[in-house]
Amino acid sequence: MKILVCVKQVPDTNEVKIDPVKGTLIRDGVPSILNPDDANALEAALQIKDQNKDVTVTVLTMGPPQASYMLRECLAMGADEAYLLSDRAFGGADTCATSTTIAAGIHKVGNVDVVFAGRQAIDGDTAQVGPQVAERLGIPVVTYVEEIELGDGKVTVHRQMEDGYEVIEVRTPCLLTCVKELNEPRYMSIGKIVDAYKKEIPVWNHMDVELDPKDCGLNASPTQVFRSFTPPAKGKGEMLSGSIDEMSTKLVDKLKEKHYL
Repeated sequence: MKILVCVKQVPDTNEVKIDPVKGTLIRDGVPSILNPDDANALEAALQIKDQNKDVTVTVLTMGPPQASYMLRECLAMGADEAYLLSDRAFGGADTCATSTTIAAGIHKVGNVDVVFAGRQAIDGDTAQVGPQVAERLGIPVVTYVEEIELGDGKVTVHRQMEDGYEVIEVRTPCLLTCVKELNEPRYMSIGKIVDAYKKEIPVWNHMDVELDPKDCGLNASPTQVFRSFTPPAKGKGEMLSGSIDEMSTKLVDKLKEKHYL
């Protein structure tokens, strides 16, 4: 069985700031990390590999050349092989164009039984790429997966919902997007880190995955971001003191004063 995990290198959102004048992200000095939900997806694949010797785990990403460092982190966690989709033609892609490129990469890898992906990336938070990739591959997709059980030619999953979960059985090949509640990602080992840097990571451009430049990147992106901005700072909170009755009276007076009541 071949499992492919779609991963993404993202800026650490705890360190991201926005230029107040230009309204753009300040990326200088911001560390890049493996997208957290993708780490859960990779861990799920590696756990299946731990239990089945005939399982191989491949990781695939689209990004700049430096994304190879993130792929080596995935190899050091236990993935068998990694591929990088990197080309100027892929630049400026929205979720629509990104899914086209990733699907083309998966086609080139070939013979994939199950595709894993994170629920969403912390830099975009759209949760659109996984389902769009499945649509382009023509395979079923289950989102928000919090438990996985593989059978003979099928996968049974628990899909997270607000008030519980639903059990879904789907035939392979299929695509699953994973949530953080699925598992706790493992750490890299020293030995595997060394091995990861001995492995070659193929880099594919638009010609390698048989894509026309007009079908990828900015040229194929109907979504345009006009402005990014930080929300205005909230005003200072006010603490009420006294007995319950006194505080209740003060609260009602405040709400009436602001015309909420």
